[in-house]
Amino acid sequence: MKTIIFHIDVNSAFLSWEAVYRIAHCGGSLDLREIPSAVGGDMTLRHGIILAKSIPAKKYGIKTGETIPEAQKKCPGLMLVPPNYGLYEKCSAAFMNVLREYSDCVEQYSIDEAFVDMTGTCHLFGSPEAVAAQIKDRIRNELGFTVNIGISSNKLLAKMASDFTKPDRVHTLYPEEIPEKMWPLPVSDLFFVGRATAQKLFSVGIRFIGDLAKADPLWLRSILKKQGEVIWGFANGIDCSPVISQPPPNKGYGNSTTAPYDITDVPTANKVLLALAETVGNRLRADGVQIEIVSLGIRYWDLSYQSHQKKLNASTNLTTEIYKAACELFPELWNGEPIRHLGIHTGRVKDHDFSRQLELFDETDYEKLAAMDETVDRLRERFGIDAVKRAVFINQPIDHMSGGISREKRTVDYDRLEIL
Repeated sequence: MKTIIFHIDVNSAFLSWEAVYRIAHCGGSLDLREIPSAVGGDMTLRHGIILAKSIPAKKYGIKTGETIPEAQKKCPGLMLVPPNYGLYEKCSAAFMNVLREYSDCVEQYSIDEAFVDMTGTCHLFGSPEAVAAQIKDRIRNELGFTVNIGISSNKLLAKMASDFTKPDRVHTLYPEEIPEKMWPLPVSDLFFVGRATAQKLFSVGIRFIGDLAKADPLWLRSILKKQGEVIWGFANGIDCSPVISQPPPNKGYGNSTTAPYDITDVPTANKVLLALAETVGNRLRADGVQIEIVSLGIRYWDLSYQSHQKKLNASTNLTTEIYKAACELFPELWNGEPIRHLGIHTGRVKDHDFSRQLELFDETDYEKLAAMDETVDRLRERFGIDAVKRAVFINQPIDHMSGGISREKRTVDYDRLEIL
C-alpha cells in the first residue's frame, strides 16, 4: 500500500484566528488578513515582538520574532493587535478535531500544524488530492480560516509541499517531483536549514536545494558535521520518521519569564524563581513525574545568557525543593549585572517514585509538603490559579505563577478595543 502523508498548516494562524473572531463575534468588518497587520506582544512588559503577520505585511519584509519598532520602521501603517492564546487554543482544538474525522493517526506538530497519515483511510474518501481539497474547504467553510495542505509519501516532503504557494492551496511533492518542484528552491527553504547553516552553504557555493542534493555527503559532514548528512538526505527527499499520534514523554520540564523591569537584587530574583517553581512543580505533578536535575538560566540586560545546573539528592516534584535548588544555583551563577529574563528547567524525568531515601540529619516532612502541593493544585484547578497565593506575592508586581504563556496573552478584553 502506497504511503500517503498530509501536512496541514494554518495560513498566518494567530492573525487568521484573530481576524475570524473579530468578524464573526465582535461585529468587525475589516479583515486583518487583507491589510498589513500583525499580532504583537505588549512593549510595556518587554514582550514587544511580532508573533504573526499577514501576507500583505510580509511583503514589507516584516518577520516573525523581530521587535515591534523594527516592524513599524518597515511599515509605518502596520496595524497591531494583542495576542490571545486562549482563543488560539480553542481554534487549534477545532482544527485538530476536523483532521481526526479523516484518520486516527494525527500528529499535532505545533498549535497550528499537523501531520496526518492517510495511508489506511484515504480510499474511503477519494484520491489524495480530492480528500485534501475536501479537508481544506471544510476548514475554510466551517471554521472560517484557511490552510495549506502538502501531500507526499513522507513527512518531510509533505511539509515542504505545504510551504509552496499560499494561501488556501493543496500541493503535492512526491519523490518523482523533487527535481522539478524542490531542487530549484533556495537552500534556505529546506527544512532544518537555519540562517547560520544557509550562510555556510552559500559560502561554499551551494545556493539551491538541488546543489545540496548532488553534493558529496562526506564532504558536507566535514563542513557541518552530522547535520550535513541529515540535510543531504532531506534534499534528496529521504525521511523515515513515522506519524506519531501520541506525543512522546517529556524529557524535561521548564518555564521562564521576562521581568517587566531589570532585576538587580536577590530578594526580587528569589520571588521570580518561586513563581517559576510553582508552575514547573504543578506541571510535574499533573503528569505524575519527578525530576532529578534543576537548571537555572539567566538572560542579562544585554541579552547575554548563562545557565548552571545541579543534581538533586532524590527525585522530586515538590515546589519547595525545586525553588530551593534554584536559589542555591542563583548566587553561583549571577554576575551582578541587571537581569532581564529568568528560567528554571529540569531534566532526568522519571515516573513518580513514592519511596525516598531518607538522610540522617534531614528533618523535612516531605509527605506534608507533597500533601500541601496536591491540595493547592486541586484548589487552583477548581477555582482558578489565583484561588491560592503565597503571602510574599500580595501587592507585588510579580505574577505568583510565572512562565510559559503570560497572563496578559491568554485573554483579550475586546470591549476595550476599537474593532474596525
